[in-house]
Amino acid sequence: MEYRDKIKITAVTITSLAALSSVIFLITTFSHYYRRRRKQQRRRRQSSSCYLQSNQKPQLSFKRVLVDNSFSQFKHLKLLAENSSNLHPYDAEIKALIENPGIIEFEEYDSFKKMNDFSCYVWIETESQLKELANTLSKHKVFAVDTEQHSLRSFLGFTALIQISTQNQDYLLDAIALHDAMGALAPVFADATICKVFHGADNDVLWLQRDFRIYVVNLFDTAKACEVLSKPQKSLAYLLETCCGVATNKLLQREDWRQRPLSAEMLEYAQTDAHYLLYIAGCLIAELKLQDSDKSTCPNDKFDFVLEASRRSNMTCLQLYAKEIEASPGESAASSIFYRHLNGQRGSSISFETQDLVRRLCTWRDLMARVHDESLRYVLSDQAIVSLAVKVPTTPEEIFDTIAEADLNVETVNLNSSLPSPSSVVCSHLNDLYCLIRDKESNADDIFPQILKNCLGPNGRCPLSVYNYALLMNFDLILKNRLVSKQSPITNSKQVVRKASRELFVQKFSCKSPVYHNCRIYANDGRLLCYCDRRKLEWYLRRDLAKLVDDDPPAIMLLFEPKGRPEDEGNDFYIQSKKNICVGCGEGSHYLRYRIIPSCYRMHFPEHLKSHRSHDIVLLCVDCHEVAHAAAEKYKKQIAAEFGIPLFIRKVVDFKEIPVISGPSSSEMDVEDTGVSPLQLRTAAMALLRHGQRMPTKRREELTQIIMQYYGGREISEEDLERALLVGMSPQERRRFEKKRGFSSKHSTEIIRLDKEQMNAAHTMAESATENSLKIADTIGALKTTEVESTSTKGGEDYFMVTESKGVVSAIANKEMISDENEASHTKDKYVGNVDEKCEGGPPNGTARHDESAPHKNNSKLSLLGHGPHGKQVVDHLLKEYGDDGIRQFCQRWRQAFVEAVHPRFLPSGWDVMHR
Repeated sequence: MEYRDKIKITAVTITSLAALSSVIFLITTFSHYYRRRRKQQRRRRQSSSCYLQSNQKPQLSFKRVLVDNSFSQFKHLKLLAENSSNLHPYDAEIKALIENPGIIEFEEYDSFKKMNDFSCYVWIETESQLKELANTLSKHKVFAVDTEQHSLRSFLGFTALIQISTQNQDYLLDAIALHDAMGALAPVFADATICKVFHGADNDVLWLQRDFRIYVVNLFDTAKACEVLSKPQKSLAYLLETCCGVATNKLLQREDWRQRPLSAEMLEYAQTDAHYLLYIAGCLIAELKLQDSDKSTCPNDKFDFVLEASRRSNMTCLQLYAKEIEASPGESAASSIFYRHLNGQRGSSISFETQDLVRRLCTWRDLMARVHDESLRYVLSDQAIVSLAVKVPTTPEEIFDTIAEADLNVETVNLNSSLPSPSSVVCSHLNDLYCLIRDKESNADDIFPQILKNCLGPNGRCPLSVYNYALLMNFDLILKNRLVSKQSPITNSKQVVRKASRELFVQKFSCKSPVYHNCRIYANDGRLLCYCDRRKLEWYLRRDLAKLVDDDPPAIMLLFEPKGRPEDEGNDFYIQSKKNICVGCGEGSHYLRYRIIPSCYRMHFPEHLKSHRSHDIVLLCVDCHEVAHAAAEKYKKQIAAEFGIPLFIRKVVDFKEIPVISGPSSSEMDVEDTGVSPLQLRTAAMALLRHGQRMPTKRREELTQIIMQYYGGREISEEDLERALLVGMSPQERRRFEKKRGFSSKHSTEIIRLDKEQMNAAHTMAESATENSLKIADTIGALKTTEVESTSTKGGEDYFMVTESKGVVSAIANKEMISDENEASHTKDKYVGNVDEKCEGGPPNGTARHDESAPHKNNSKLSLLGHGPHGKQVVDHLLKEYGDDGIRQFCQRWRQAFVEAVHPRFLPSGWDVMHR
């Protein structure tokens, strides 16, 4: 036995040694192969020609390319000359389907055919076959559609295969061979009488527009039907398994759909996706109708499951494709790398040199991807950029090895070695990459135009194509705002300061987390009410007012009947998910909230007209925000001129001095000389309090005269300066100011009622100033008393009396306003406005006012330095003259002004200028 055991041990040892030798041999062989492969790639990169000279890609044979890799915008189809560029070509047809969705009949598709023979399909690859198919589809009431995309070896991606299924036949369309002729299907897809069935059509709709200008009209999306039915999942794989008992391998979606011929497995996958779609749609329609019949016992329930699924599906059709164009190419990718790979919050913990190199590499990658029509991840991975920025290789060989090592680590983790590393782009342009890393002193704006010229210039190494032909001109346009003149150091410093200021502004004021969480709230009957953020969703859950029905993304169902439903007002905008990007240019790295209708007007709207604020609050990047704000300020001036209501309060005067300056001996000139600009008053008071003793005598006297003019010309004390400083401040401004300075007003008196003599004196001043105020009051309408009101418009200037109590500065009107017919008494009994933030309701006890002229509770937020008083008068005039319709039309005007200024390309689906 011992002899046999020894033999066994020996045999096992020999076997183990043999296996170990084999492993060592394989490792050595692989190492030699890897070194040989790198040497070959190094030799190839020394060639002066680009790899595209010998490696033609399928898309380079396309003759009709609607969207290239330049920085120009995508141009949509215009059916009518007067159509706006932001309007869908079939906007009217789609909105008609949204408002009155047709009932889809799928009875004839209630049974499906099992795909026993996967070769039973028609392969379409010629124009004659395509035209015949278009004719066939035009005779059907419904057909199913799916698409397969390729994105790895293309900058924007392109459609490689289209699957179409009718009740009788499956068609596979070679979208590469037929790329230039696919427009033959456009009339069929735009036919509102033919229903097109998709699953998850959000991307398909955009891809068809991008590649072929095919616009889908009349859509039924099975994924939207799953949402309406509150299905646990809404993937096509789930529906295939539950409805048809068919399992598919969704990993095939990532295969290279450019290859011809396609493998049998890929053909089976493509055919399956569209083949069963009509049957699945029939099953879902049946479930929707069953839900409707179950709800028939509730006569007050307005919700229709079938119509809702159709409505949501057709909302998808309104999407318009737009290229994502950055103001600075590669900037968003660099920000992403800082955050995800370099463990810094927006680059704050990374050295300036590393940040600059990362940005250069990202810009180079973006430029090379556009020139060669490759995806960013194919040209250079994020991990490779991080390694290059951290190690800063000093030779081309080190660059090559650094990239290969970084990608090898990623491949080991992901078990994916399909991508060559370094890529063909890097191998062909390694010297350019080396110069970019080595030359740290040169301006990047000088380097990249030269690199582009080396690629596409007269003696360029890279072939011109329909994708990169327009890149030279457009790249110059992108860089023109970034170019810094070397001959002007002043301009250079200004632009550096501006850039630093912009980055600081983005860091400080941009949203620190996503604004739209796209959490869903369903009614207790399963009807989608709206999308909301997590905080609102958690509020309902904490109070046991709802139950959680989905985790990703979160969704709740209310346990009570909501007061209102979106279908009551036709507000489809509120049941659409929204992207966290700038609605103007698509920037996703940062964004700020922007109110399309300025707050100075909106704060005075009646409450029932402020119920849907989110429609007019959008996300904008810093650059688009600046454009929108400048346009809004310009439009405010137009409003002021149109209504004859000044934007700003011109002059203010202290209330206590009114009897003094408005006596019998006072002339009109005396009144005109009284009062001072509130901004001028605040600036003068601040300067005297801070630096009064150190000022030159002449300047101190000038500022003192400004303060004295506010107080009617009398001598002033330090207490008067402190009171003047608070004039016009809103409670929030005053609170911040006092906290910053560490002082509170010394003067504190009880709220008093104006006595009759003071009010009469006030009116004497107003009437002696000018009669123009009455004329304007006639024109604008009798404005009701507010906390801040105009008193006189002599020479286009408004005068205000200012009073204070308990450190609270208020302004009151000294103009006899024209009363409404239903007012019970004269307007001489004015309400002395109090802007104390504690008083959110009406005025405090002991303050005289009329019930009809009670100020809005938001008036406590008004500031004499802002546009609040102007906004109040404009809104009051609109309500008096036109009622609620006047406010709605006013909002529409502001939306139109926003669209004309920003030209937004990424507005949420359902956003409308005419929204009510």
